[in-house]
Amino acid sequence: MHSPVTPSRVTTAQVFAIAGPAMVANLTTPLIGIVATTAIGRLGDATLLGGVAMASVLFDCVFWLFGFLRMSTVAFTAQSLGSGETSELRAILMRGLIVAALVGATLIALQIPLATILLNAMGGSEGVTRAAKTYFIIRIWSSPLALGNYVVLGWLIGQARAKLALGMQITINLINVAATVVLVLVFDFGIAGAAIAALIAEAAGLLLGLLIARHLSKGQFAASRALLFDRTKLMRMLSVNRDIMIRTASLIAAFLFFTAQGARAGDMTLAANAVLNNFLLFGAFFLDGLANAAEQLCGRAYGARDKAAFAGAVKLVVMWGFGFALAVAACFLLFGPAFIDIMTASAEVRRIARDYLPFVIFAPLLGVFAFAFDGVYIGATWARDMRNLMVASLAIFLAAWFALRSFGNAGLWGALLVHYAARGGLEALRYPALLKKSFG
Repeated sequence: MHSPVTPSRVTTAQVFAIAGPAMVANLTTPLIGIVATTAIGRLGDATLLGGVAMASVLFDCVFWLFGFLRMSTVAFTAQSLGSGETSELRAILMRGLIVAALVGATLIALQIPLATILLNAMGGSEGVTRAAKTYFIIRIWSSPLALGNYVVLGWLIGQARAKLALGMQITINLINVAATVVLVLVFDFGIAGAAIAALIAEAAGLLLGLLIARHLSKGQFAASRALLFDRTKLMRMLSVNRDIMIRTASLIAAFLFFTAQGARAGDMTLAANAVLNNFLLFGAFFLDGLANAAEQLCGRAYGARDKAAFAGAVKLVVMWGFGFALAVAACFLLFGPAFIDIMTASAEVRRIARDYLPFVIFAPLLGVFAFAFDGVYIGATWARDMRNLMVASLAIFLAAWFALRSFGNAGLWGALLVHYAARGGLEALRYPALLKKSFG
């Protein structure tokens, strides 16, 4: 047992040592989808392009559902670092990898019913569904690898090794890009080539991650059986993971509902919403980077029982969150119409997207508390409260949509902004009571 290593004063430099690399990593991640789409698009077959797009969305949602593997690993690692329990660090990594392997193996075992249910639910044409199934059945084998990467990334971020995490993510993305180009455009493997490229990239990423982890552990990679299967620690991990998974499922449900309602409004409205969704993703990249910093700094302070450091980290993350949100909102206000014109050539889609641009301008400002306090709650493993508040936010979103549905797509966007405000607002209101309960 070592002494706690958290200073009482958290600095802006500490926040950006984690948030900066996380933001860069977030900005590089869409490269995978863009390159796969571009490479398949060059084959000139619209059904293949639709298939890879549809299957990619499914994997985004499935893997996002198991994002608790990254989040809880960040929290437990940072807390162990803060409390000085450095011997626990290896056990946290191994437990996470075991869960990732079990979940990944389950997904592989259930691949046929999963593919049937999910692809039927997407409602694509016969050709698109057939292409998507080809991609799905190959890429599903990357599940244990991709989920293992979540664990290793969480473990690195939890130790404030954000640059190593960034290097690992960029390596995965670059290998994916190179393998996609070679397999699809050079060897003409088509949609199967794009799926194999994703599998190769995840495998290479996990191998690199494990080598980094082994180096950081000074070659002592294994943890004792007693430490690894400590009943109290295992039950806590499973409880936190369960609550984060329910929270994430509620969040996915809100965005899937938003997409489905947009689809019912017609192809042009759906396309305009898809264009505007890229604006939301861009804003989220920055706010999510700060949430990563909150996870690590709050987790470390929580482990050290250092209330001053915890509260200081929260204030800095929220303050910088508003700074970035204002900058992003100003960028959308000034350059939004030009960005829309770059993303679509359709005059009608451009017109509709411009009509709803004001909603996107306000989204980052309303999302600050949502992202910042998500990071705080994860770092402190306040998972049960986070779960309950997210379920409540989903209910508020659906109620808002029901009340505003007569306004059509404007009502749908209004409900989404209400959801952003509810997520952050409820967590901010609950925060003082949880702070007092946790630190006295």
